[in-house]
Amino acid sequence: MAISKPDSMLMRRQPQQKRSQQRVEKILKVAAEVFAEVGYEAATTHQIAAKADTAIGSLYQFFPDKLAIFHALEAIHMERVRAILTKLMQSADEYKSLREFIEHTVDIYAQYFEDPIPRVVYIQYFVAPELFELFDETFDKQLIQQFAAFFRQWNPDLAIEKSELLAETVHRTYNALLLNALKQDQSKRQVLYAELKTMLVSYLMPYTLSQQVMKVMICPHCNSSRLSKNGHRHDKQRYLCKDCGKQFLERLISENF
Repeated sequence: MAISKPDSMLMRRQPQQKRSQQRVEKILKVAAEVFAEVGYEAATTHQIAAKADTAIGSLYQFFPDKLAIFHALEAIHMERVRAILTKLMQSADEYKSLREFIEHTVDIYAQYFEDPIPRVVYIQYFVAPELFELFDETFDKQLIQQFAAFFRQWNPDLAIEKSELLAETVHRTYNALLLNALKQDQSKRQVLYAELKTMLVSYLMPYTLSQQVMKVMICPHCNSSRLSKNGHRHDKQRYLCKDCGKQFLERLISENF
């Protein structure tokens, strides 16, 4: 995967030739690997240069110090995250159900975080948030508001305050569980991703579908939805099941999504 062009303000100079661009890409990729292996605090520019098979002077031509390298990785991650979010939101109408959208979203990010650059930047945010210039509480609030608006698209009856509470709960919980998953080996990680999908679907489904869509009548005896009205009893609608022939009083339950 090609590495996005880092913010020019984070670099001493922009690489112009293809060879220089490739060198910067390698430095950034290797830097992420070194940060993941030994931690940001223990990592040095000399380690990064040696592993990238680059002279330390060449590294300093582009990055003044270790922090500048990290900020370049942060900028790459920010650019990619915004691109993924935009694509997901624009394609939301293509999914048959919210369940399908949630599962696809978890899969997209699971694949994305296999790359060492976003993985090390993401984990580092929870270790030393003071290092960051782009990711902060303002970004979190914008993300929560974006998700809240998205939930209201699925359920126009959802109040703004409730949608924002749902969005914040999902955002904070997802981050905590994703952080734990990224620290595990591949097999355990996949198990945790499956649990994450189940949790998000179970939590969001009752809220993000309008009541008219969410509630349907089914027969309590055979679970059939082929019903006909059959008078009233005790001021409640009575139904006759066309499949099993039994009668029952009004009973609303959630549709099987």
